[in-house]
Amino acid sequence: MYTFDKITLLITHYNRSNSLAKLLQSFQDLSVKFEDIVVSDDGSNAEHLQELEILKNSFHFKLITTPVNKGLGNNINKGQDAVKTPLTLYIQEDFVPREAFIDKLKIASEMMQNDKELDLVRFYAYFKYPNLKPVAHGFSQMIFNHAHIWEGYRKFYLYSDHPHLRRSNFFEKFGRYPEGIKPDRTEYKMMLQVLNVGAKAYFYEDFKGLIEQENSAHEPSTVKRNFLRNNNSIVFSLLRDLYRYLRLNIELLFYKIKGKN
Repeated sequence: MYTFDKITLLITHYNRSNSLAKLLQSFQDLSVKFEDIVVSDDGSNAEHLQELEILKNSFHFKLITTPVNKGLGNNINKGQDAVKTPLTLYIQEDFVPREAFIDKLKIASEMMQNDKELDLVRFYAYFKYPNLKPVAHGFSQMIFNHAHIWEGYRKFYLYSDHPHLRRSNFFEKFGRYPEGIKPDRTEYKMMLQVLNVGAKAYFYEDFKGLIEQENSAHEPSTVKRNFLRNNNSIVFSLLRDLYRYLRLNIELLFYKIKGKN
């Protein structure tokens, strides 16, 4: 059994109690214990709420609920507010860690305890961050350079809602998650908030080797993407990438101007 006595496992949940059970069981199977576990539920239906109460008795987590669905931003905010430890491991309920994840979490925890300027460490992504400076143990620092046009729009994604370790006073430096908007916009705006302030963040380069995302037919993703976002034709991809690059530059500029006023 390995205990992370300075880390709270924060899990956001919505209508996927089977996925949550699998995530919690996977940590138990890996003989991992956290100082605390917080499950923040976003107004799941009665069936899943009943399952949450059963899981709560089995896995001994702190359950934070809301009477109605208020969106991802509110769900993360109220969950983070309940965390009392110095560090937070944030994971959504549809992820499952592999055995290799535990050693890397130990290393990431030590890095954050030894370097007070390090804000977060990312363990998973859909793509590799374009500008990385190797640090140690497979981790690299993400370097955001506004002038590097050739890195494209992906350089802006220094922050992501994917599994990461962060300081529990995250809100004090970067602000709270925007509420009342769609999940992808919540993540997008938090990314801009992080870039606007400036963060020291690490990225694990084998980003598919530590943890995997599982969306079953029984409990599919609750986030719906529109046609333009999912269309992968060459023309659409080029236009979409150009649009994202221009939009991100403009919105980040507005954030910086707003911050100076």
